[in-house]
Amino acid sequence: MADISGASGRIGSLDGLRGIAALWVLVGHAMLLTGWRVPLIGDPDLGVDLFIMLSGFLMVFHYQLRQEKEPWTEISTWSNFWTRRFFRIAPLYYVMLAIAIALGPVIFDSRMVIDRFLQVTPQLPERYLDGSFENVMMHVSFLFGLSPAHAFRTPLPDWSISLEMQFYAVLPFLMLFIHRLGWLRGSIGIVAAGVAISIGLRLAGINFPMPSFLPLKMHVFIAGMLLAGALNVSSRRAFVHFLLAVVFVALPIGGGMTVPREVVRVGLVVAFFALIFHAHLPRLLARPLNRISDFMGNRFFHKLSELSFGAYLLHLLIMQPVIAYLIKTFGNDISDFQRFLLSLAITVPIVYALSAIGHRCIEMQGQKIGKMLTRRRATAA
Repeated sequence: MADISGASGRIGSLDGLRGIAALWVLVGHAMLLTGWRVPLIGDPDLGVDLFIMLSGFLMVFHYQLRQEKEPWTEISTWSNFWTRRFFRIAPLYYVMLAIAIALGPVIFDSRMVIDRFLQVTPQLPERYLDGSFENVMMHVSFLFGLSPAHAFRTPLPDWSISLEMQFYAVLPFLMLFIHRLGWLRGSIGIVAAGVAISIGLRLAGINFPMPSFLPLKMHVFIAGMLLAGALNVSSRRAFVHFLLAVVFVALPIGGGMTVPREVVRVGLVVAFFALIFHAHLPRLLARPLNRISDFMGNRFFHKLSELSFGAYLLHLLIMQPVIAYLIKTFGNDISDFQRFLLSLAITVPIVYALSAIGHRCIEMQGQKIGKMLTRRRATAA
């Protein structure tokens, strides 16, 4: 059995993992933009991979909680799922998209200061300055991740938002496929299709600036799904799911994969499994893992998790002007490490304070609308 508690089946350690993922992305970008680097910790893409794995796990986990009331064989389940997920993601994203486009010139000027100081290849101006109707509509529709020309074309780190919405769009079909073939054969078939499409794109010379197209990250989503599929099964079966998830995340696709990155992704699966399925492990390991899991489900981590989406969307809009200001003010009079610490000291409180406002005033209201619409459908049915 996994570490599941409460009437809702809440897994507390997921709060800690989600909060850590957002902080990983924030800290990683701070390292990239200040010039002070720690290998792997300074790689925000690995934090995004953790987000992706969590998303795959949570979607299957929530489905398993609702499967008797909302089976995937019913079309109404699909529409309810899509409605809830849209109103979970879209309201805050649309507000942040509007702000990002409005502030594009300011953010671009800040980024040019940073790139000149660090003597790195400057960012393309289109990423910050394209307020065209076409670009805006591609982002409003969440289709931008399907287009290499639009996948990385706002000041937000939103390529993963389109990726997430693509995953939601196909999830009912993935679950039906897995129900038909079983977890092992079904997941292998889905990942094999993703790998084949990825290879086909490479052979055709189609390159995405970020891995925003679902087949490029399907293996990471499926790894999380597999771990959720291991809930409430025998230890032997759970370990089979775990080993297959390890194989999937080690596949060298999805942008810029190196041996250290693959090792870290495997480590994320190991940590994920250990925190949630520690009851399957020897008592010597299970006891401390249980304490760590409980700690990661405390009130602080729960709040950090709630604010993670807002912090992820917002942090670059705050961080880049802050770092540009530090460069203009202090230049080389302070070290890269000092610049990094100062940028975090200024950015983190602002980002999480604004994220708290966004969560209360926008995210929670959007979730209420999604729940209200799905309740109306259930009542009408």
